[in-house]
Amino acid sequence: MVQIADKAPRTGAPAPVRERPAPRPSRARLWRGVTPWLFMAVPLALLVTFTYAPVANMIAYSFTDWDGLSPDLKYTGFENYTELFTRPELFQVFYVSVYYLAASVVQIAVALYFATLLSFNVRFRNLFKGILFFPYLINGVAIGFVFLYFFQDGGTLDSVLKLFGASTDRAWLGTPASANVSLAGVSIWRFMGLNFVLFLGAIQSIPGELYEAAELDGATRWQQFRHIIAPGIKPVISLSVILAISGSLSVFEIPYIMTGGATGTETFVIQTVKLAFQFNKTGLASAAAVVLLLIILAATWVQRRLVPDDKVDLV
Repeated sequence: MVQIADKAPRTGAPAPVRERPAPRPSRARLWRGVTPWLFMAVPLALLVTFTYAPVANMIAYSFTDWDGLSPDLKYTGFENYTELFTRPELFQVFYVSVYYLAASVVQIAVALYFATLLSFNVRFRNLFKGILFFPYLINGVAIGFVFLYFFQDGGTLDSVLKLFGASTDRAWLGTPASANVSLAGVSIWRFMGLNFVLFLGAIQSIPGELYEAAELDGATRWQQFRHIIAPGIKPVISLSVILAISGSLSVFEIPYIMTGGATGTETFVIQTVKLAFQFNKTGLASAAAVVLLLIILAATWVQRRLVPDDKVDLV
């Protein structure tokens, strides 16, 4: 508070002290506080409209028997969740996710290998970067149709194998094991580019002086990767693992386009879509979607607890 002394009276007595209210914040200071919220208003509105509001509606529908068409909703409590957990066949489709989880391990390893290799001086490395990232830019539906012809009898894969004298008398999408392996292989080819770019960006952010010091000490490429690159990109590897787990549990477009969930390739998301749009059980499908969301969040929490993101210090 600002204190101002009044004029001294003629009697010579000490002047009384009068308090003045603190000045209000200036307009410039007010605008500095409001401006960030003005920039975030539109993104926040879109986020709430297209993410949080649909999730809230999905949770609300999971407690009803809505068929997706009728305007009337009947509250059924936890009946949909009880049906989910008392019908084991609804959770058996998670076994298919094991194929995609194994494919994710291969995908991360291959992407990390190429990112490490192309972070050093290699001829035509920009060309190889584009080739590796290009599949991620292609539409998933187009990829599904391309590989549908690739794996069909007498298709591209069989023609290539004939050139090497290999037998081609098997249906690649005809049995559950071969179909799931084939579809998981397609997911490796498509999503490896994303992990490759993440790893490459993280590796290039490591100071070059560390590599120069390691080379002066006679460190090999493997030793540089083990003691410099791997610890330096640990947070990005952790992120890739989280994306791999959530992606393997929520696979949809590739198996839906190529097999429609037939031949033992049905995933949990394909089953949920069929419950909602084929059997008109939107309430049960919403409950299944909520359960899948909780499983992904739980898996992410466990992974973050087991491998926390510690601060990286390579110096």
